[in-house]
Amino acid sequence: MGIEMNFKKLILITGIVFVLFSTLAMVSADDSYSISQANIDLTVGNNGLLHVGESYVYNFDGTFNGVYRDIPLKEGESIANVKVSAEGAYPVLQQTTEDGMEHLKIYLYADPAHTQKISDCTVKVYIEYDMVNVVTVFNDVAALQFKLWGEEWDVGVGEVIAHVELPNGSGNEYYLNPDDLTVSSSLEGNAIDADSDSISQGNYYELLVLMPVDDFSSSPYAKHVDENGREMILKNLEDSKNSKNFWDTVSLVLEVIALVFVPFTLAGTYFKYGREPKVEYDGLYEREPPTDDSPAVVNAMIDNSTFGEPNIKGFEATIMDLIDRKVFSIKKDNENLFLSVNESNEQLDDGEKIVVKILSHFANNGVLNLSKLEDRMDSKSNAEWFMNQFDNWKEAVENEYLNDEVKSRYFDDTGSVIASLVSLLGIGMGILFFIIFIFFDFEESGLLLGIGIVVAVFSYFILNRRDDIFGRWTKEGRIIYLKWMNFKKFLKDNSLINEHPPESIVVWKKYLIYATSLGVAESVEKSMNLHIPNVNEYDDGVFMYHYYGYHTFYNSYDNAGSTNSSDSSGFGSVGGGSGGGGGGAF
Repeated sequence: MGIEMNFKKLILITGIVFVLFSTLAMVSADDSYSISQANIDLTVGNNGLLHVGESYVYNFDGTFNGVYRDIPLKEGESIANVKVSAEGAYPVLQQTTEDGMEHLKIYLYADPAHTQKISDCTVKVYIEYDMVNVVTVFNDVAALQFKLWGEEWDVGVGEVIAHVELPNGSGNEYYLNPDDLTVSSSLEGNAIDADSDSISQGNYYELLVLMPVDDFSSSPYAKHVDENGREMILKNLEDSKNSKNFWDTVSLVLEVIALVFVPFTLAGTYFKYGREPKVEYDGLYEREPPTDDSPAVVNAMIDNSTFGEPNIKGFEATIMDLIDRKVFSIKKDNENLFLSVNESNEQLDDGEKIVVKILSHFANNGVLNLSKLEDRMDSKSNAEWFMNQFDNWKEAVENEYLNDEVKSRYFDDTGSVIASLVSLLGIGMGILFFIIFIFFDFEESGLLLGIGIVVAVFSYFILNRRDDIFGRWTKEGRIIYLKWMNFKKFLKDNSLINEHPPESIVVWKKYLIYATSLGVAESVEKSMNLHIPNVNEYDDGVFMYHYYGYHTFYNSYDNAGSTNSSDSSGFGSVGGGSGGGGGGAF
């Protein structure tokens, strides 16, 4: 009943938002305007500078103050030498740069003294500027990806006429997207000319040009990427086109599937595969770890949303366990925390060997400064290496302790797999419905968007749920899960630990290690502070690592994940070009 009511509320809210927007549109219909034509002239210099000339024919019905133009700037891009002029009005430019956007506010007056607003007239507005770091020079090709018309305009345009001057007249290629908007186009010598059909509000029109890299031998105003780009750009372009064609073909079918297939399939999956078996266990809490599994295995089974896959908390708990077993030793001075790899004859499993390998890699002469580790993750090569090794560690834990045969003893993931596939389908449909709303103008488009938002949000939450919502534990696995959850409850509840505090430091350390793998280390820390005076100064590696090193490595993991990316990997994907943005009248 609760889920049904929430779904109805979401539908109702979506409908109200749609009605409000429709009402606002009708209220503002008294003063309206249109853009009948846009002319875009681009000149690509062999120094990498892009000169842009834009002109827009505004048809005003009513009284207006002027027009505005918002030009988005990607990281590293900049605009200079902005000039404006107009035919049919007297312009005054107000220019600001904020939050990665160049804002041009152009007041238009009917008289030279700038005292009268424009009213019921046609005005042609000219905008001219230079852009830096828009042309990208790869090792094998130079490329310009530029939106001739952006999707953020308040209105559509009757046509876009583009003229592009390139540095050289040979070896150039060009692509216009979406290609079904192109009425005519040509490449003659070093000039590209293109004419589009009308473009509705929310749509875009984009140009991609590939040029010989030799044309830019000295190009200080271009962005330089030390990798080959041609094959990657063409593949991204082709992939984007194929994806768009596919979704356009199946859009109407997916609308029906969204309303029927997704919710009913998920409900059926839960009732068939998600309900847990009844077991004979009624414990309230556990004072000791229920099994002798390693912290990484417990983390993979109990804490992570994906059953059988450990996460960074399991990695940290493994380090603490290895410290406790004297594989690592910890020392601290006034400013830094140092970890050393000790000579040990103790048998390590495959995952633990990878942990030793990772920490040894960042050590100097066998000593790792944990306090400086996050800074070293700023290096892309270090970040890539760490993330690869972290993935190897997760795979080693799974292969050695939680392979498919072992997992099947504890958990049936049939329902979880089905729910994930259905959720991905629901998210895809939500994206598709948004695309249809943007690119197609028909009577039911607003309702379609509302359905897409509800389905996509609902599917996203289902996709990020724990595996045991739609999957289920076996009877053996259910008992182990409940016992570990009760142990976690014991660790997390300060009053329970206060009633039954450990009698030795050894047990406190075991609690802290497993609490780390279960994500409740802070709770154990609070209890320890009540029972062990000055525990943060206690001369023990496990405690020292938790107090001074744990968050450092956790932050290093986040830093490595954000560093391990390329800013050019999506170049060529349809709709990802520079320029574009939008504008309107006020």
